[in-house]
Amino acid sequence: MSVDEGPLPDPIAIPTIDRVRLHIILMEPEIAGNTGGIGRTCVAAGAALWLVRPLGFHVNDRNIRRAGLDYWPHLAFRIVDSIDEIITHFGPDRLWWFSTKAARTYTDAPFRDGDGLIFGPESRGLPTHLLAEAAAHDRALRIPIRPEARSLNLSNAAAIAAYEAIRQFDRV
Repeated sequence: MSVDEGPLPDPIAIPTIDRVRLHIILMEPEIAGNTGGIGRTCVAAGAALWLVRPLGFHVNDRNIRRAGLDYWPHLAFRIVDSIDEIITHFGPDRLWWFSTKAARTYTDAPFRDGDGLIFGPESRGLPTHLLAEAAAHDRALRIPIRPEARSLNLSNAAAIAAYEAIRQFDRV
């Protein structure tokens, strides 16, 4: 069951969400602090944040506010009920799915303005069936890490991916 009752303070008007260069999509995020940190990164990067229910926290949780500091009024964000809404909104050819199990390195992806970067829940990552579908279309990406580490913190992974996309945007 989702515990995402209540709004974040004063989000940017929803119509602006479609006018940003990049979209960070968190599928069933579990840790408020990670989501808050990613929200802060989105503001700094000019990206929109999408949260896919169920959420593992209340969106007005003090930890999400603390991690996002006073950036919330500047964040374009939307909360949706399913990953299918994301796929329908963007189209499968505009989405990149991040997983430690993917074969393709994130720096090999040709990011374009308007793309969405999808990250799974902190404790389990993306569902196998979605990752398999993404991999079949060469849309699954990984951030290389040493074998001693299982994964990166979600907030760090989202920042790494976002700034690689921006680097590519600014290169063209």
